Amino acid sequence: MISANYKYILKDPRLGSRGLELNNGLFVNSIHSIQQIASSRAQQVAFYRFLNNDKVTEDALIEELSDRCNKLCKDKVVLAIQDTTEINLSSHKNRIDKTSGIGDLADGKNGLGFMIHPSLVVDANTCFPIGFSHIKVWNRDIDMADKHERDYKSLPIEEKESNKWPQTSQETKDNLKDAKAIIIVQDREGDIYEQFVQVPDEKTFLLIRSKNDRRIQGNEKLWDALSNARVMGHYEVEVESDHRRKTSARTAIVEVRCVKETILRPKNHINKELPRSIELYAIEAKEVNTKVESPIHWRIVTTWPVQDFTGCKCVLQWYTWRWLIEELFRTLKKEGYNIEASELENPWAIRKLAIMIMDVIIKLMQMRIVYNEPEGEPSPPTGTVFSEEEQQCLREITKKYEGKTLKLKNPYAVDTLKWAVWSIARLGGWKGYNSQRPPGMTTLQIGLGKFYDIYDGYELIKDVCTR
Repeated sequence: MISANYKYILKDPRLGSRGLELNNGLFVNSIHSIQQIASSRAQQVAFYRFLNNDKVTEDALIEELSDRCNKLCKDKVVLAIQDTTEINLSSHKNRIDKTSGIGDLADGKNGLGFMIHPSLVVDANTCFPIGFSHIKVWNRDIDMADKHERDYKSLPIEEKESNKWPQTSQETKDNLKDAKAIIIVQDREGDIYEQFVQVPDEKTFLLIRSKNDRRIQGNEKLWDALSNARVMGHYEVEVESDHRRKTSARTAIVEVRCVKETILRPKNHINKELPRSIELYAIEAKEVNTKVESPIHWRIVTTWPVQDFTGCKCVLQWYTWRWLIEELFRTLKKEGYNIEASELENPWAIRKLAIMIMDVIIKLMQMRIVYNEPEGEPSPPTGTVFSEEEQQCLREITKKYEGKTLKLKNPYAVDTLKWAVWSIARLGGWKGYNSQRPPGMTTLQIGLGKFYDIYDGYELIKDVCTR
């Protein structure tokens, strides 16, 4: 793990030190509140000044993140997972500064705030989170006209909000120069013809869930060609229960088809200078022999070469790793740091704070992913996240939370990150039984907060005892 280097990017040692101090405070306390993070009134004022300083720009913070990510991606095949979330600040509309940095959400129908569209990078072999290749942050205008009034369909892609997909893809390609290969993963909204033309190259590939039943050569449609293709094989997928949809956990049997097709430019496309056709691979994964109301049915289009059934399963697995970015958003918002409850009055400061929190969430994700790795997989050392003093405190805490039976002992070696995550999860309310689901992000965040409360007291006692 490479620590944040704000001194380099801000070109100011004092600002750099303050930024790193705030970054550490966000991780240690697992909350968004500057008042609660700061240990003194002076430190609180210093953090406010840092976030409100014009020299501390969003672009600088994002550049620092992407530079760090590129170093960690050297010679690796990585996935860059994109999606968008809204930060709704409507509950603060009577006190927040509305002159800049925020605007209408959902064309004025859903409040006040701004949007974040990150590119979350993970190792393509292990799903281990690495960092961010780019983060796009923007706001709409206050009282923004709706799509009909703006004649949205006739606008070039550069003037549409959907340009966030190809723009972030291009930034990712430019920023991850040292990666061996980049597979950009997007959901349906990213199914944009311009992307398939402009983004892919010899080491950059697209993997997108199909939204448009595109025309192919011979006046056929892509989805029909997929449905008519031979079944390449079947595999099983474990589907978790969903209380909202009232569905039980199940083992789904999925049949897989794949075709390589020439996709034609949309007939009424505004940009006639784009190539008339492109070649893509399309994969269909369809659940069979089931009576569930919403069975699995994915259609994926990709520029990554797919030669056989094994290649299809690899692409489908990569697509399923999109859940990580949903986990990121949940942790950023109400289930974690609750950035939408920030006490800051300057929207620009809230936007910068959100970027820094997302950096910290990567550490939480790394802890969870490491813990969920199969038995026998090597675990990073505890020092990846915790200092030697913090590890000593964890050892004392672990003695308390371990049960008397072997089943309730921390089963991992003390020098591994898995050992530390087990103890942090116990602090967060996880009981440690094998029959339980592994600890989630919220549990780890609660556990970290409790751990550092204990650690403060642990350090205080050590200081008193050495006087």
